[in-house]
Amino acid sequence: MKALTEQTIRSSFLNCSKGEAGRLAVPRDLADRPWDDLDFLGWRDPAAPDRGYLVAERDGAPVGVVLRANTGRRGLLRSNMCSLCLTVHPGDGVNLMAARRSGAAGRQGNTVGLYLCADLACPLYVRGLRTAGPGGRMSESLTVAEQAERTRANLFAFLDRIAG
Repeated sequence: MKALTEQTIRSSFLNCSKGEAGRLAVPRDLADRPWDDLDFLGWRDPAAPDRGYLVAERDGAPVGVVLRANTGRRGLLRSNMCSLCLTVHPGDGVNLMAARRSGAAGRQGNTVGLYLCADLACPLYVRGLRTAGPGGRMSESLTVAEQAERTRANLFAFLDRIAG
């Protein structure tokens, strides 16, 4: 993924207003991100634990979405799998995240949900740069590049559902 600037990130969101995009919390460490290892930039808002953001590069342009996490407590012994990268996390390592649909459907309150890594670091899990603890990444016959492509395909399907 190409490195993104704060302005590029703010102008990429398809499911919020320009005013909302101007107020959202953008990571301060953009220069330090491992851009070559990212299929998308994902982060959580440190001031609002139920908010997350995701920006992907699609057809040469960034596409961003605002996410809301279900922060309800679940059993700590249960493991869950991320729908994007297929990483298994123990406890609360996976959250159901909902994105308001774009356009009129979103203004009517329609959302699309998906189970995602709570820290939105799927590209790092796929590449083995971050571990998820017990369970983690299952052994696969696919190469890392093929797993990354599958993650991008899952992400693009999610973005298509949001865009409607």
